[in-house]
Amino acid sequence: MAISKQAPITIEVGLDENKIPETIQWSAPDGGIKKAAAKAMLLSLWDAEQQESLRMDLWVKDMPVDQMQRFFHQSLVTMGETYLRATQDEKMAQGFSDFAAFFAEKLKLH
Repeated sequence: MAISKQAPITIEVGLDENKIPETIQWSAPDGGIKKAAAKAMLLSLWDAEQQESLRMDLWVKDMPVDQMQRFFHQSLVTMGETYLRATQDEKMAQGFSDFAAFFAEKLKLH
């Protein structure tokens, strides 16, 4: 099947003099998002040829720890949901959910 359209997604990272992220902005014009601010990002890409994931984990230097904890918790929940949609493996998806609940409990996020 031929690609009929390209949908760009861009990420701009503002760095300080030590190359530490100070700002993160992302745009997805097809989704109506233009230069939206973010404090952190976890980006994973699959390299099928090398059979490995490539990733970029960034956060701005002024992101509070409590927000980072919530960000990770929500990322764990989302990973479980995505895993279930991709694989239909309910048992392992439940494992993600159980760990996310454990994570939230230990950090007293609820």
